[in-house]
Amino acid sequence: MMTLFDWLLPAARLNPTRLSIQARIESDPYYRLQSVQEIEAAAALGIKIDVNQATVDDWLRLPGLSIHQARSLVELTSTGVQFCCLEDIAAALSISVARITPLQPILRFCYYDAESPATPQLLNPNTASAEQLAKIPAVDLFLARAIVQNRSELGKYRNLADFQRRLALPPHLTSKLMYYLRF
Repeated sequence: MMTLFDWLLPAARLNPTRLSIQARIESDPYYRLQSVQEIEAAAALGIKIDVNQATVDDWLRLPGLSIHQARSLVELTSTGVQFCCLEDIAAALSISVARITPLQPILRFCYYDAESPATPQLLNPNTASAEQLAKIPAVDLFLARAIVQNRSELGKYRNLADFQRRLALPPHLTSKLMYYLRF
């Protein structure tokens, strides 16, 4: 029987420390990496963090980043700021590039053109109007008005699960909408 480790180089398979790190990372998808060695192991497993779409939880997986820094980076990207390189992240956090260089193996810098039809325009259902929501594929004007009315009556949506539950949305619709909503 093949295991996930069969594709690794023979030297990596013989390194018990590396295998231990890989087992921890695989057993917990939100495992917070602790060292450069763990970052390298995560990169070898194919773990990547898209810096322009990363969540607070994604940033907190990285060693040395505080929750304040993670929230700041997410807030910046949610307003349209795009990071193109390590220098951009360092400048945004007011830290040296050398301090975040060890994180590079798992960071991905992807560019998203807001004008491209291939890039979903993320809307916050807690602030968007019915007209804005109706522009999302699979959302008709009836659903858009229901979203706004539910929000007015019961308050802001906490997350996608709360949104789905409160509106009694079927799973297939929620699966489509999750690419267009940001809470």
